[in-house]
Amino acid sequence: MSNEKEAKFGRRDFLRKVGVGTVGAGATLATPLISSAQADSESEDEKRKARYRETDDVKEYYRVNRYPA
Repeated sequence: MSNEKEAKFGRRDFLRKVGVGTVGAGATLATPLISSAQADSESEDEKRKARYRETDDVKEYYRVNRYPA
């Protein structure tokens, strides 16, 4: 019975250490992303311009999926 208790404790201890390591790795990976944030470079006119273009690919998509023309 003592072997069972040791095995359970070891598994729990392992899971605790893995959880702490995951949190530390996540914080390390997130740090460069936060520091490299940049402001939006588009002007107001560029933000408002039309971006949708009905190309041949778009027309084909509509045709295949039976959207009305």
